[in-house]
Amino acid sequence: MPSAILHGKDISDWTSFHEQSKRAFGFPGFYADTMDAWVDCLSYLRDEDGMTQFRLKPDEVLDIVLQDAEAMRLQAPDILEEVTFCIAGINERYEDYGEKPALRLVLR
Repeated sequence: MPSAILHGKDISDWTSFHEQSKRAFGFPGFYADTMDAWVDCLSYLRDEDGMTQFRLKPDEVLDIVLQDAEAMRLQAPDILEEVTFCIAGINERYEDYGEKPALRLVLR
């Protein structure tokens, strides 16, 4: 199962979150460092658009592994809440198109 790893201990603000996301997901150079862009890029995991380094098969799920999740929960709880909300919204988008959810948040 494919996975992208974010290091919660190193996420203290939106800038550090987007920097980690660019590396973990392989977002394109024009990625805009916003949650709208984050959602857009992760909404094309089964397409050939090249919005991430991942290309999922119809039944695959990308695990977003948040290492040191407790550290992130303490230093950036608003970001963790927004990420959780956005993953649910992205999965709902996939379901609206008749596809299986594509993302799973794994807190470690």
